[in-house]
Order: sequence, then structure tokens, then C-alpha cells
Amino acid sequence: MLIPFAGRGSPACRAALSALKLPNLESLLSRLSLADTDTQDESTRSPPHERALAKALGISATDGCIPWAALEARHTGLAASGDTEGWGVVTLCNWQVGIDDVALGDPAAIEIDANESAALLEVARPFFEEDGIALHASPTPGRWLARARIFDGLATASIDRAVGWPISQWSPLGDSARSLRRLQNEMQMLLYTQRVNDDRAARGVPPINSFWLSGTGALKGVVTPAAPAPTVSDALRVAALRDDGVGWAEAWQALDAGEIASLLADYTRGADVALTLCGDRAAQRYTVQQRGLARWAKSLFDRTRAAAVLESL
Repeated sequence: MLIPFAGRGSPACRAALSALKLPNLESLLSRLSLADTDTQDESTRSPPHERALAKALGISATDGCIPWAALEARHTGLAASGDTEGWGVVTLCNWQVGIDDVALGDPAAIEIDANESAALLEVARPFFEEDGIALHASPTPGRWLARARIFDGLATASIDRAVGWPISQWSPLGDSARSLRRLQNEMQMLLYTQRVNDDRAARGVPPINSFWLSGTGALKGVVTPAAPAPTVSDALRVAALRDDGVGWAEAWQALDAGEIASLLADYTRGADVALTLCGDRAAQRYTVQQRGLARWAKSLFDRTRAAAVLESL
């Protein structure tokens, strides 16, 4: 299992950590050994959970160039196994205009449905094609796959890095991104005039006024996972991105009582389990090394064990 946002450095989530009680996580950590650590700073475009998942899947890529779109295109049949052209994920979103800056709102909160997504795709497609970008629908409304040569080697920031922050801090830089910035401006003006947004305003939901590009890169060769792909839990994501300390703590407790408890039960039955905890800076992978050793004695691992681990992420 891989858990994004297991640790969070934002003020409310960090404050909630001191009172967080996670007995099943405590018990599981006392029985597992730290097998791998990936620590960088918060300036990386690819957050720790994406780096950890890419590694588990056998994908090697530079920061901001983990080819999630190319991988999805290959899995859905849009790209052949030998296709090495660049792909990217285009996610419709709401840019929140403030007094001093423009921030990226969480695309998961815009409540776009399949009909809206399809209508906007047809409107947007000619503008993207003018820049040599082919758009394809994906099973998730408001999320399209884009194919173009310029995406190979273009570093972009994960949405999980950019949500809530000024657009300027995470937008792609460099000459290769000029056409994308112009396209983004064109799309802002185009989306403003769409009936979809009139209907959304009537429903009282945020307008769709731009897009975010992420998951860029080309998938070279065959992807060979080193082990079975981990199950990824998004239970903590929404509360973490909103810095909702109470909600984050409640989501952690539910996760501890559910999926973590199940993982602990699997361990007890003799399964070789693995747990990867990810935060803003680091990912730590815990695995079964040796069973029955005194290292898991309760005197050595009290409640501060999990708290210290989560704080270090």
C-alpha cells in the first residue's frame, strides 16, 4: 500500500499530528523495517508519492517528467507499445483570482460531468491542433490526454504540488513552453464564453476557466515493475490540500481502522506486506525483513513512533 499525504507540513495538518492516535499503524510499523527512503525538498515538481509509484512501476524519469499520460495512453490503447512520442495530461480547472496572484483550485472540487467535459473537448480540440497537439478523452470527466512532440522532456508540476499555490510558481518555464502559455491564454478567453460555464454559474459551482498540464513525458521501452504495483490510497488527499487538520486527522483514523488494519491482518497471517508513507518531502517504504525479533517490542515503539515517522515526511 502507498499512502500520499501521510505527512503534511501545512499548519493545520501539522498541528493535528500531535493528537493523532493510529494504533494499527503503530503496530504495523513496529513489525516492519525501513527498506527505502527518498528525501528531497518541496520544490520538486514530482511529489514523493508520484516518485515512489513510478519507482514501483519500473519507470525512471527526471523531475517533472514522469510520463503518466503516456502510460495511461498505452494502457487504454491510444498508444502502441513502441510509441515513444510525448504525452501530457490536460486537466480542466478553476484559477482563483486574488488581489496579488492567481492560484490553482483543486480540479477534484469543480464537479464537472461527462457531458460538460465532452462539450468542452470539442470546442478546445481545434485550438490545440493548431499547435500540433492531439486531444483524446479519458474515462475521467475534465481530464484529457494530449499527444505532442513538445511534451517529451517538458517538465511540468503535478497538480498535487500546485493546488492552492500561485500559478506563476509552478507553470512550465523556458522557450518550449511559450506556445503552451499562449494556448492557455486562448483557452481562458474561449472558456469564458461557453454555455457550459453559464450553466455552472446557475448551479452555483466554480467556472472552468483554464487547464493544467502535468504528467508529461515519453514512455521509452517496456515498463517492468519490480514487484506487484502497490494499492494507492487517496483518502488523505482532499483534506491535506485544503489544510483541513480536523478532516485530515479523521481521514487518517478511518484509514487506520480500515486499510491499515487489513494490512496488519495480512502481516499476521504471514503475508509479505509493504507500506510506503509519503509526505511533502519524503517517501519511506517499509517491508517485512525478519519476523519474531524483539525489535518490535512495545517498550521500543510507543505512540511517538508513528508521529515521528509522519513528521519526518
